[in-house]
Amino acid sequence: MSSKNTQKEFPISSWSISNNMTVYVIIAIVLLGGLLSYYSMPREAFPEIIETKIYVSSVNPGNSAEDVEKFITEPLEEEFNDVAGVREITSTTLQDYSIVIVEFEEDIEVSVAKQKIKDKVDLVKAETTWPTMDNGAKVEPNVFDLNISEEQPILNVNLTGDYTIQQLKDYAEYLQDKIELLPQIKEATIRGAEEREVEIAVDVYKMTASQISFNDIVNAISAENRTISGGNVTENGVQKNIRVIGEIEDPKELEEVVVKREGGVTYLRDIAKINFQEKDATTYAREYGEPVVMLDIKKRAGKNMIEAVEQIKEIIEVEEEEYFPDNLHISVTNDQSIKTENQVNDLVNNIIFGVILVVGVLMFFLGFRNALFVGVAIPLSMLLSYIVLSALGFTLNTMVLFALVMGLGMLVDNGIVVVENVYTLMSEGMPRIKAAKQGLGEIAWPIIASTATTLAAFFPLGLWPGTIGKFMVIFPMTLSIVLGSSLFVALIINSMLTSQFMQVEEKDMKRKRAIMVSIILGVVGAIILIAGFVLEMGFFRGLGNLMLLAVILLWVYRLFLKKAVNYFQYKSLKKLENFYERFLKYSLRGKRAYLFFFGTFGLLIISFVLVGVSQPNVLFFPENQPNQIITYIEYPEATDIEKTNELTKKIEKRVFEAIKKYEDDGYNFMVESAISQVGEGAGNPQTDGGQQNEMPHKGKITLSMREFNDRRGVKSSTVLEEVREAVQGFPGASVIVEKDAAGPPAGYPINIEIKGENYDQMLAEAQKMRSFMQDLSIDGIEELKIDVNKAKPELNVKVDRKKAGRLGVSTAVVGQTLRRAIYGEEVSTYKDGDDDYEINVRFNEDFRYNENAIFNQPITFKNQNTGEIMQIPISAVVDKKQTATFSSIKRKDLKRVITIYSNVLGDYNGNAIVQQLKSELKNYELPKDMGFSFTGEQEEQAENMSFLLKALLIALGGILLILVAQFNSLSKPIIILMAVLLSLGGVFFGLVFFGMDFVIIMTMMGIISLAGIVVNNAIVLIDYTQILIDRKKEELGLDEKDLLTKQQYFEVIVAGGKSRLRPVLLTAITTVLGLIPLAVGLNIDFFSLFINYEPKIYIGGDNVIFWGPLAWTVIFGLTFATFLTLVIVPVMFYLSNRGKVKYRKKRGKELQPNAETN
Repeated sequence: MSSKNTQKEFPISSWSISNNMTVYVIIAIVLLGGLLSYYSMPREAFPEIIETKIYVSSVNPGNSAEDVEKFITEPLEEEFNDVAGVREITSTTLQDYSIVIVEFEEDIEVSVAKQKIKDKVDLVKAETTWPTMDNGAKVEPNVFDLNISEEQPILNVNLTGDYTIQQLKDYAEYLQDKIELLPQIKEATIRGAEEREVEIAVDVYKMTASQISFNDIVNAISAENRTISGGNVTENGVQKNIRVIGEIEDPKELEEVVVKREGGVTYLRDIAKINFQEKDATTYAREYGEPVVMLDIKKRAGKNMIEAVEQIKEIIEVEEEEYFPDNLHISVTNDQSIKTENQVNDLVNNIIFGVILVVGVLMFFLGFRNALFVGVAIPLSMLLSYIVLSALGFTLNTMVLFALVMGLGMLVDNGIVVVENVYTLMSEGMPRIKAAKQGLGEIAWPIIASTATTLAAFFPLGLWPGTIGKFMVIFPMTLSIVLGSSLFVALIINSMLTSQFMQVEEKDMKRKRAIMVSIILGVVGAIILIAGFVLEMGFFRGLGNLMLLAVILLWVYRLFLKKAVNYFQYKSLKKLENFYERFLKYSLRGKRAYLFFFGTFGLLIISFVLVGVSQPNVLFFPENQPNQIITYIEYPEATDIEKTNELTKKIEKRVFEAIKKYEDDGYNFMVESAISQVGEGAGNPQTDGGQQNEMPHKGKITLSMREFNDRRGVKSSTVLEEVREAVQGFPGASVIVEKDAAGPPAGYPINIEIKGENYDQMLAEAQKMRSFMQDLSIDGIEELKIDVNKAKPELNVKVDRKKAGRLGVSTAVVGQTLRRAIYGEEVSTYKDGDDDYEINVRFNEDFRYNENAIFNQPITFKNQNTGEIMQIPISAVVDKKQTATFSSIKRKDLKRVITIYSNVLGDYNGNAIVQQLKSELKNYELPKDMGFSFTGEQEEQAENMSFLLKALLIALGGILLILVAQFNSLSKPIIILMAVLLSLGGVFFGLVFFGMDFVIIMTMMGIISLAGIVVNNAIVLIDYTQILIDRKKEELGLDEKDLLTKQQYFEVIVAGGKSRLRPVLLTAITTVLGLIPLAVGLNIDFFSLFINYEPKIYIGGDNVIFWGPLAWTVIFGLTFATFLTLVIVPVMFYLSNRGKVKYRKKRGKELQPNAETN
């Protein structure tokens, strides 16, 4: 006799059924805790990524790129190369500046990596060859790590008015102090205005005539502008502190400083002018072409962006009323919180829309009452997930919310199976409590196994390496938490609710009671609604409208829907079940089973062929519609900031002309703001990430687009192409137009790195390669750029040591004198209240940039032998030579590297262009000591595609292992995995027929997700059919190892399929319907609808562009997989058992040797 217990219970569910009050308390805790967690979680567009990269920046003013590389970059790199766990070392060296980026393996904590690098920096600094500054102090490298979210400004605050720049800056500093006190804010940097300094502008002729050197001036000021403690004196038992106060209270006091006494007193005013002024411009900022002083605001990691921006706006509003003058205009631009809030709200509304669709379908399949049992699983599972996510420190971002959308259909699967099974047992006459306990006992392990297999599919995604992995890993983690929560709700909460409230036939609410409920709900709802309008409280208006809607829906259900639901449940569904039963019998009989099985395999092969023939576009990430259009302007290195600023103004005019066509009575319905920056802050994050140096040769113009639903149907990509067209034709400068990136940074689509040692030769080869590629005339390449040039002019000065030595002049003295004349030297500090200002001594503006004056100035010193003051012109001891040097020197893994890169234009496919370039460059020859490779987006794409394929194989392996453990069989798991494999046909047919792109990240994630979803239905079907087989064996008195006859297997498999039709269809339909709003991009703002009667309906948006490919992959695959589960899985199961019967008969053994005889 079969030893299996076919009337089993599941202990945990039986406990919850017996302890219903405990479960009610659990429900209350989940509701309260979930709501608190939801509202307290910080909101942001994408998850914060902390890269395992450590940045080391060093500033050594007045040195060429090659010198900085030799004395700073190379020693640091060589030392870092010995650190354990280092994955890659890259560096950029410019004039005065070096930045080395050390990337560590994923398993090393950022804090540990940072300490390792700091230790190595200290070792390098201790070497005697390490460079020093003018004041004798050693160059101090800054070791830091970067959080990508902390590098992107969340808001710009612009100040304009009839005031000087310095007055505007004072107001900006006032605001800066207030804003930086907010715990969410990392920094608010002022752009468009400079710090002030006290400049001692020396007249070279007067200084020479007075026989005064820079040393005399430096020493005189340092000796005078200081406060010194003289110690303590005791008088009458009281100690007094003696302070010699010498610090200046007004810069003009410096005029009276005595610089020289020999041959008469010489005051500082006799040889120099004292100016309290702004430093030389390093930054300009404009809004729509008008100069502004701007605050560039960045938030701290893990903080709520929306909350931060709201508080900043409140501060501005309060200060405008209480402190700032009326004619000071303050505007807020580039507000990233609006985009974030809209993206988050759209996904929340997609969840609500999905819930409505899912509950609607459940109502038709299970009836209104039973639909509520399953429907309650959705909010409870999500609220439980919020508690866990909040406890783990997650933010509420689009990755988390999409995982909730994705899980929407999946998390009701368990509830559907529970409710449907209990319902079936009750309809067979079993008492409610017993039906609940036995119903859970029958399907508890199958749903645990199905959840485990889904988690097994997502588990490999949790191992995703690299920056993109850190970005995408939130999705599988959230989905795992959601599915775990749904399993808890199904086994604990749903089991208790069904045991308490489930009914086979719904009782009609009496008309009198319905009227009473309607009156109570209607009156209370109307009162709350009126209170909402009177008190101007949106929550009350929303609640009141919801109560009134409940009254309307109650009568719609009574008068119309109930009849439709009953008709569908008792007639349409019965017809569907009977049709399915007939079709399944037809599929299983004779050779048709083989026809269906091999025919499905044929469809899979055809789908592969169609993909090969149609060749859909292959993308790395979805192509987003720009939310920002950024024009990057770059002159050759060493271009004066004023020249860059003039060019930026010209380009601004062209950009504004291009977007003028979208104006309607002064309102631009496409562009919300246009901000220009020149110098500091104008770098391109893709090429200048982490750099903190001045950028006088760079500018950028940022156009922030309006929200998707305000754009009147115009694509922002159209504006991008129009701006790109408008800014052509500026010889001598590079002008490229880019959009904001969707997702984590991956580099340029076309990115070729040339490695070697001889930089001159490498640059020549890079230029040749660029010319070769340009001659190919491949359409779609924006502009091939080389990231290094040798156009930076340099004046090499060589000291004649013999001549200088005879005259008593050293190379150091020559260099220091030149440096002080041009660059200046900070000699002291002027304190004004809480502010400190540098006191810098240098030539005045007339001579500072005059080469003749600089080199004809004398070096003034006292002859040690005679005591006479000597003056030797610098030109007498030096030779000058005009040369050009590299704009920058890039290195990767201790080798010099030059990169050729470009964007891809609008409608062109980057992968196709790169494949064409690879083909053309296949036989391209470089000198022996050089090599080239495609990196950037292509490198990331190859790495991530490789990982995703491995993840798919690991997922299938994990699923197989769980299934083997569940069924203690190999045939059943193989059948289920075959369904996963065959479902790929649905994905590829969908992509080909609808002409969609194959998006590597999203489509592959969809396929892996599909693997987890498809096995659920197959497990439930096969496991239930196996229970029926075991019951049949028990009924016939057979042993576990005995086999049924072919006819008995036929009947049992048909019965199992028919019994599981409803849950299989329901789980598939709910999953698909949960994704449909996001897949098609249908957006309805339910909050605005109920509060302000504005549904704000539109189709499209950022979320559908980003998540649509993944959603459609699951929809295509699952739709096809439903046919597989209902037809092909039973066919394969039947063929498997038929094969066993045939094999045993061939071996001459009885099928049922242990059958009991009646």
